[in-house]
Amino acid sequence: MKVRALSLLLVSVASLSPLSAWAKADCKAYPKNEWMSEADAKARIEAQGYTIAKFKVDGNCYEIYGKNKEGKKVEIYYDAKTLEPVKSEIEK
Repeated sequence: MKVRALSLLLVSVASLSPLSAWAKADCKAYPKNEWMSEADAKARIEAQGYTIAKFKVDGNCYEIYGKNKEGKKVEIYYDAKTLEPVKSEIEK
């Protein structure tokens, strides 16, 4: 019984601790016809010096995984209409 209670406690604590890591970006919602095209968005991001390994739509955001000019890994969420960065994580 003690083992089961301890297991449940550990699972509960483990599931709560990484909440901030799973938080998504909060991009403003626009009609899809107002979004920048994916091709134009990729071109503008690459023109800023980023190498894109993965580009995807996440909710109302464009999201990239890749590297910056310095070769550090990045994860960046962009506003799909304006392409302004909304949230980013850069490798230290």
